[in-house]
Amino acid sequence: MDSQNVRSAGAIRQNKELAAPGRRWAWAQIDRDAIRFNLKKFRKHLGPDVKIMAVVKADGYGHGACECALTALATGASMLGVSNVDEGIELRRSGIAAPILILAEPPEEAISLVLQHQLIPTVYNMDFVMALGEMADAQGKVSPYHLKVDTGMNRVGVHYSDAGDFLRTISFHRGLELQGVFTHFATADDIDTYVFKQQMGRFEEALATIRYMGVDPGLIHAANTAAAIRYKQSHYKMVRLGIGMYGLHPCELTRQIMELHPAMSVHARISYLKQVSVGEGVSYSHTYRSPGHVLIGTLPIGYGDGVSWALANKMEVLIGGKRFLQVGNICMDMLMIEINLRSSALNPRPKVEAGDEVVIVGKSGGEEITLDSMAKTLGTINYELACRFGQRLSRVYTE
Repeated sequence: MDSQNVRSAGAIRQNKELAAPGRRWAWAQIDRDAIRFNLKKFRKHLGPDVKIMAVVKADGYGHGACECALTALATGASMLGVSNVDEGIELRRSGIAAPILILAEPPEEAISLVLQHQLIPTVYNMDFVMALGEMADAQGKVSPYHLKVDTGMNRVGVHYSDAGDFLRTISFHRGLELQGVFTHFATADDIDTYVFKQQMGRFEEALATIRYMGVDPGLIHAANTAAAIRYKQSHYKMVRLGIGMYGLHPCELTRQIMELHPAMSVHARISYLKQVSVGEGVSYSHTYRSPGHVLIGTLPIGYGDGVSWALANKMEVLIGGKRFLQVGNICMDMLMIEINLRSSALNPRPKVEAGDEVVIVGKSGGEEITLDSMAKTLGTINYELACRFGQRLSRVYTE
């Protein structure tokens, strides 16, 4: 390699090593210690005999699948949950050797990848499970699998009344090994418990049939975060922790039972400050016009990063523990804030400069902006917003 190429390679390495806030003044910060705190809270709540599956699908709910998986495994989780084969392969390529369950049945075309990367598929279609067994046997392997039982979610799964017959049909196959049976609750976060109890009864019925056949159901699991917090009878041998592991509550009912610490905060720095004359509009469609005594600060973050366009003129940000209004339409890559220059004895003029850090989600001083409050404004759920923020923003991990 000539000297020019050596210098170029060095420059590329240097650029890659530059921390996220230096590459771009907008980033998501993930607190590993918050994830550890949450998992320890669940461990105390569950007791020592219930295993924990850390669900890291959707890139760890926007928090980073590989980093969160490693943190969870180091804090006592024994298994990982993903939504598809690609997510499982990503974990394997990062060096993770722990058991990985694909929570939905993959296409038959992906069976070779399932076997190659030692992933555990969920099954509920006869054609798929037979193809899985045949390919595993042809390779001299035995493929573990978990049976998904539909007890009322009515999304995917073998109907609870058919679970025994399904297993009886495939139990002969030497290329298959049943390692677990599970279901998923539709209403574990609701005040009304009728449907939850109905699903529990149906799941118990399916398990009783399976055991009557002389089949060991293996690792039984049913509880998502809400059920893990609210219903001890749903814990079985393992619970699946998704949103709760990241410090977010699935509903107000769980907030009253368990303290959790949000792991994600979202930050930016002011990239530009401008005095805008009275009556002048700001951003697309001029949905905001300057009253003339304000500075307009621009942040390099927008709806392409997860700050919903629908929050325009409805949200606040934090600078130095004080709240500032977002104004004008939110753009794909930028949004604007209003810095009111009027002052009084009780409210001195704010000292804001380009480069100052802005908190979009998280704490600053005694103030806090949460994903829950944003979700309430938008009429959505905190799950969705966490995933949005994880799509394009660089992530900075702290201990």
